[in-house]
Amino acid sequence: MLGILAQQGQISAPEIAYDAILPVLIVLGAACVSVLFEAFLPRHMRWPSQVLLSLTALAAAGVALAVYVSGSPVKGLTTLSGAVSVDKPALFLWGTLLALALPAILLIADRSVEPGGAFVAQAAIRPGTVQDRAQVGSTGMQTEVFPLALFALGGMMTFCAANDLLTMFIALEVLSLPLYLMCGLARRRRLLSQEAAVKYFLLGAFSSAFFLYGLALLYGYAGSVKLADIANAAAGSDRSDMLLFAGMGLLVVGLLFKGSVGPFHTWTPDVYQGAPTPVTGFMAACTKVAAFGGILRVLTVGFESTSWEWRGVLWAVAIISMAIGAVLGLTQTDVKRMIAYSSVAHAGFLLVGTLAMTEQGLSGTLFYLLAYGFTTLAAFGVVSLVRDAKGEATHLSAWAGLAKRSPVLAGVFTFLLLALAGIPLTSGFVGKFVVFSAALRDGMAPLVVIALVFSAVAAFFYLRVVVLMYFSKPAPEGPTVTVPGAFTTAAITLGVIITLLLGVAPAFALDWAGAGAFAF
Repeated sequence: MLGILAQQGQISAPEIAYDAILPVLIVLGAACVSVLFEAFLPRHMRWPSQVLLSLTALAAAGVALAVYVSGSPVKGLTTLSGAVSVDKPALFLWGTLLALALPAILLIADRSVEPGGAFVAQAAIRPGTVQDRAQVGSTGMQTEVFPLALFALGGMMTFCAANDLLTMFIALEVLSLPLYLMCGLARRRRLLSQEAAVKYFLLGAFSSAFFLYGLALLYGYAGSVKLADIANAAAGSDRSDMLLFAGMGLLVVGLLFKGSVGPFHTWTPDVYQGAPTPVTGFMAACTKVAAFGGILRVLTVGFESTSWEWRGVLWAVAIISMAIGAVLGLTQTDVKRMIAYSSVAHAGFLLVGTLAMTEQGLSGTLFYLLAYGFTTLAAFGVVSLVRDAKGEATHLSAWAGLAKRSPVLAGVFTFLLLALAGIPLTSGFVGKFVVFSAALRDGMAPLVVIALVFSAVAAFFYLRVVVLMYFSKPAPEGPTVTVPGAFTTAAITLGVIITLLLGVAPAFALDWAGAGAFAF
């Protein structure tokens, strides 16, 4: 039937700008090839083949992105019948995701820190069984994690460039489903890992339902799922606004859940703690980039004309997120949970920049995402190196006197914690400065003052770890510091270097982040 209609000229194939979406196609194509590797390659060949394929795909996608950026339209373009918008913010977010995916894949691929890798050799074995205890000492690795990571990355890239809500929902599921699986693949502490995966899945299903119901209400209001059509209907419609704001509220709840924004953060501490640490780093960095990329696009393109009505609500959400992250972070005794609450606080800071609704707010938020991502990935790489007989030693007591055991590792972690706290000469300071400056220019001085107060509160639990590492006596039989392999060393080094560079010479990244606005 479709062929007959096409011949009669009643339908036509959409025009596709393949050069514009080539980075996404490369990542998703590599994910499909990676699945074939799992199906047909002998087990002993899968790990090197998957690592090579993943790194090659990231490099090829990065080259394709660089080639396109050099000659891309200033105002951007839409393709696939307007479903995907390839504009300057989308290109920056794609570059950020590809850059962050490189150290994330390196952490996932490392097999020297944990013999055999951080991932279980056979996921079907029940925790606590004889086979489960035996596989802890094996050198095998569940290499299905590589196609899952590539599919998640492709979904993230599509999500932050989606120009209609239906495409955004499909991309949301493509990025979420692999993460649910990856969270349950930890080699050690299998029950905790599987519990994290189940919690993430159940709460993620609820958030997806909110998103989809909001999408349906907005379609009923505007007669379209395209953000530009929703914006036009909101600006000049005589219909009741009940469907508009109810739909927007439900939609934003789904987006805030993915961004770990309080009070929609309840999955974050448990999942960060239970998931394999490389997956935690991947989620903490890349998922936040994708989530806030989507939030920026939805609020700016779809609902800017109605900002007077909903802005106050998101002010309250930002304050709640900062308060939850800063205050509850003080009570944590586990390093991974502490960084999880730090992530909730940083989500509040990012929301401050998002609410500015100006060019400075957009560029500042994009820069913050880049800076935060590299710092967080490097921090989780450091966390994976402090170990005891049971695996990673994430309780704070295990970090006492760490500087005496490994001065280099303690120094690196101190630098990363100072960056998260926003100390000068780090990317964290520049990120907060540009975000708060944009908010001040847009008349949000009270919100900025509140954000500064909670930044000072959050700095306490970062400094507490620094004091613990340098001024506490190490336990006689405390954890050891594992010598990192080449992959983990490269990932941590890359994160530290970029954290430093963005702190002392941020001009290039800020200029690229502020190069243009959204296309629709």
